[in-house]
Amino acid sequence: MDWQSQLISVYLTVCKEYKHNLKKNMARISNYSNLTFSDEEVMTIYIFGVMNKRSEIKDIYEYTNRHLREWFPAIPSYVAFVQRLNILSHLFATFAESVWNQLPKDYRMYHPLLMDSMPIILAHSGRRFNAKVAREIATNNGYCATKKLHYHGIKLHSTASYTKGSLPIPVHFGITDAGTPDIRFYEELSKQLPRDTRLFADKAYQTENKPIVDYGHITLYTPVKKAKGQKTLDAADRLLSSAISTVRQPIESLFNWIEEKTKIQIASKVRSYEGLMVHVFGKLSAALFLFLGRFSS
Repeated sequence: MDWQSQLISVYLTVCKEYKHNLKKNMARISNYSNLTFSDEEVMTIYIFGVMNKRSEIKDIYEYTNRHLREWFPAIPSYVAFVQRLNILSHLFATFAESVWNQLPKDYRMYHPLLMDSMPIILAHSGRRFNAKVAREIATNNGYCATKKLHYHGIKLHSTASYTKGSLPIPVHFGITDAGTPDIRFYEELSKQLPRDTRLFADKAYQTENKPIVDYGHITLYTPVKKAKGQKTLDAADRLLSSAISTVRQPIESLFNWIEEKTKIQIASKVRSYEGLMVHVFGKLSAALFLFLGRFSS
């Protein structure tokens, strides 16, 4: 798809969703707001910019202002654009869900589910103690074992449907504060999962020091943990851990793909809760648009 078709596709999708779902959740701050530049245009510019590898709002704005003025002749000043994005911040999560709903549902059925989380980092190391951004949800007690990094921020959680030879299909997304244990997210999500779900996750989701636990409607598979003082696993446990890790590895690939396309993980330039919501769900919307293109003929 060429960039013009991509831009039109994003704009039409935003307009349709805004008309049917988003508009009713929009309240104007002022009766005198300048609406010559529409909410739909604001959201389209941000999402399209992220889809085209511009991860920062300033870069998105400058590119649009220089190269897309024919498409957006009433684009306001940079400060006004950022203000409008923040006003619309609460709409991006709903819009991301609407794009997700366009994914083919038959791909998400009858397959094992994979679960994992990734950090969204507002500040890290020593700077996290003085960070005050988005305290409504962000906390400074996050730890990313993969990066061996302490951070202030939130977690993005996901489950995805295993698809052999391809990226898994996203089934759920959610956010929590950085300090929420992954198992807590699982406990809440498990209430929504259908019977006979096979769920593959890492050791952070293990509950009873058992790699395979049957909860009735869900069977949870996690790699084997070493017992206290144990230096190595026996051969059978190594094989089991390797098999489980192989099945769940694609969700790490999905998070890596989202990060590669959107640069969602680092949010150090975010300055407010509203800005964080735009950063997370605006970029997630862009990623889902790109993911949806994988199913286009």
